[in-house]
Amino acid sequence: MRLTLRARLALWAALATGVAVLLVAGGLYWSVNGFLRQAQEQRVMSVLGAVQGRVEGLLRPRPSDDLLGSVLGVQQISVSQADLERIADDVDRRGVDLRVIARQSGGLASVGTPSFPSGVPVTLGPGLHLTGTHLILERPLRGASLQIAVDARSLREAREAFLRALVALVPLALLLSLLVGWVVAGRLLRPVRALEGAAHAIGEGGDLRRPLPGAGDGDELARLALTLQRSFAHLADARDREQSFLRAAAHDLRSPLAALTARVEGTLARDRDAERYRADLREIGTDITRLSTLANHLLLLARDPAAVQRAPVPLRDLAADAVDRARELDPLADVDLDGAEAVTVPGDRVLLGQAIWNLTTNAVRHAPGATVLVQVRAVPGGAAVTVQDDGPGVDAATLSRLGEAFYRPDASRTADASGAGGHGLGLALARHVAGLHGGTLDIESAPGAGFRVTLHLPG
Repeated sequence: MRLTLRARLALWAALATGVAVLLVAGGLYWSVNGFLRQAQEQRVMSVLGAVQGRVEGLLRPRPSDDLLGSVLGVQQISVSQADLERIADDVDRRGVDLRVIARQSGGLASVGTPSFPSGVPVTLGPGLHLTGTHLILERPLRGASLQIAVDARSLREAREAFLRALVALVPLALLLSLLVGWVVAGRLLRPVRALEGAAHAIGEGGDLRRPLPGAGDGDELARLALTLQRSFAHLADARDREQSFLRAAAHDLRSPLAALTARVEGTLARDRDAERYRADLREIGTDITRLSTLANHLLLLARDPAAVQRAPVPLRDLAADAVDRARELDPLADVDLDGAEAVTVPGDRVLLGQAIWNLTTNAVRHAPGATVLVQVRAVPGGAAVTVQDDGPGVDAATLSRLGEAFYRPDASRTADASGAGGHGLGLALARHVAGLHGGTLDIESAPGAGFRVTLHLPG
């Protein structure tokens, strides 16, 4: 089962709190334990300073009775248990016991206070030692060793009390942090739930331009809401363009299909001579060509950018081909090419050729009798193809909409009714091709000042 984001945030908060508590507790334990041990060691050293001189003063080395002990320098212990008890009492520190160890002929012999802890070996060695409930300090003396035992149960009890408190406090801290994390996560995720509800409402209602709650330049969630709101607005614009595109495409497809159907039905309605049949078939062929051109343009507009070829394309050759085809289309058209040098750019030859052809035929079709000049030149960073005519031009309102798919000024639609117009896709396709190649399409015109279109392509 996958936990909710709120539950995960609460658990992470609890985990972070638990780790922090353990680290702090470990540091405190280490510090307190070190402080208590240091206090015990200082206590032992102070006892040593108080008793060492007195014990050494009571030590009277006596030669051993046997010859071997005399040769080895073995001494007899001259300190009694009563002496050690008196010294311990004079120190006036509770929990302090003493023991003196000396080597005799039979081995090591020791004498200590009655309450000296049992089980402490006489061969413990010089230094501080923690054995069970006592801290033992052994110090070598003249001919013997002195062991001082200090009760260290307070150190162990302090450790145990600290561990008990830690065992009780850590679960409580985890539970409290889990509760606080749950509440805080709920408050932090409240804008997310509001955003989720608004997005669900937009998905159900389809209103992509509906404002999202909390959108703005504040925190991360506000910026996320603003980004989603802008993305939805872009999707709404794209949807509107797609719907307009589909409506216009359906209209432009329906018109030639209806004309084609009417011509076929009229031709089959009665018998005709061979010449009339040939004329009707030529008209039908014209309608089929228009449909084919429209379908080809639609396919080029819908082409996947990833499928665009990247190969060297000679722009002057494409422009020359477009000029030749335009002259064939209208033998009376005055179309010239200005391209003294070969210009090559990386791109898709089919798309670039179709774009230059569209720009050239657009000038020939919509500026009859005008002079059309197709110019190819190298520019810093790439190349430019300019198609310019000295026709009547267009006004600013019309100029702002040129390049939209299926948009045609009224004069173009009048020409289209007579069979000489286009589908309003030429400039749209050229602009789309420019965008696919990382370039731009610039349109300049004014009433009575002609028409100029420049296709900029990166090199």
